[in-house]
Amino acid sequence: MDLYVDHKFRCRFYCYYFMSNLHADSIRKTFDGRNILNDIFISCHQGEIVGLLGRNGSGKSTLLKVIFGSLNADYKFVSVDEKKTGKLYSTRHLIRYLPQHNFLPDHKKIKHIISCFCNSTNAIEIRDNNLIKPLLEKKAKEISGGERRIVEVLLMVYSEAKILLFDEPFNGISPINVETIKTIFKSHSKDKAIIITDHDYENVINISSRIVLMQDGNTRIIKDLTELVDFGYLPQAVCKANLLENLD
Repeated sequence: MDLYVDHKFRCRFYCYYFMSNLHADSIRKTFDGRNILNDIFISCHQGEIVGLLGRNGSGKSTLLKVIFGSLNADYKFVSVDEKKTGKLYSTRHLIRYLPQHNFLPDHKKIKHIISCFCNSTNAIEIRDNNLIKPLLEKKAKEISGGERRIVEVLLMVYSEAKILLFDEPFNGISPINVETIKTIFKSHSKDKAIIITDHDYENVINISSRIVLMQDGNTRIIKDLTELVDFGYLPQAVCKANLLENLD
């Protein structure tokens, strides 16, 4: 556990010296009179992966959409590199958001989709990836959901955006390929600020520099992994000792 805390502290200390950073503050959102987000604050800096955890309905997806700009909030303040962001069109080159649903156009070949989404240099990098090579001549509708997810994740990672928001990036991906995706996330986090939410909490924790828990429309910084049990995100049946042993 000491190694976990020391790793997280050093990552936070180091990341504040990078230029690219996301700052989201005082975010409020209601649906039908119900408070979904209550003055939410979250930040992420280049070189950092922030794991965003929470139960179903806690507002994780809503928060990412508000930050991205695809969903209006009752109030929000979002800035990138200390410059306040505006409408969605003004942030598309700064922030990219991977939604839970697949977004690839069904009737386009994967090689053409890559060329449309990425600059020429990054398109070559994606096409040369061993997970992508077998898919290049296929249309999006001809590949599996897990394969589509892999393509979408790589399109995000190799985009020119500085801030990446991932909603369920591991969904449908086989365990062996999840390990490859995790390695890609960690490698590219040197140049990006990344926020990830996924119900596959073990893999999220494994690659995160910092963990944030959403609960009752608020965010909590998790300083000790046992707090995930204490705050009711994980059941009491999960042995704290085993949790620490498995996730350190």
